[in-house]
Amino acid sequence: MSNQTLTVTARSHPAGPHVLTVTGELDYHTSTRLHQALDDVPLAPGTGLVIDLAGLTYCDSTGITLLVTAYQRAEAIGARFSLAATSPDLLRVFHIVGLDQVFSLQPTTEQAISALRT
Repeated sequence: MSNQTLTVTARSHPAGPHVLTVTGELDYHTSTRLHQALDDVPLAPGTGLVIDLAGLTYCDSTGITLLVTAYQRAEAIGARFSLAATSPDLLRVFHIVGLDQVFSLQPTTEQAISALRT
């Protein structure tokens, strides 16, 4: 069981996209917090979602599956999706499994928001 907690903070950015800031450990025991936050985001065609992972200290396969599901939901709706500030360890996992070819990965939230507009 995770000794850490997971915090998910939701906000709308003035440029339009919804931003979820994830802090702590994302694993089987904490994933329901992010899952609920993702369900609460009102995505629609043309909207955007950025998930800021700068504060993520751990992510297991449950967390990766949840991120893939969030991406698939956004794509199905016609919304744009980006991950921001992904740690080098998580980037390595994304590269190994090919998710770096699927996700839009940006160094910062602001760069992710800019990428959604282009």
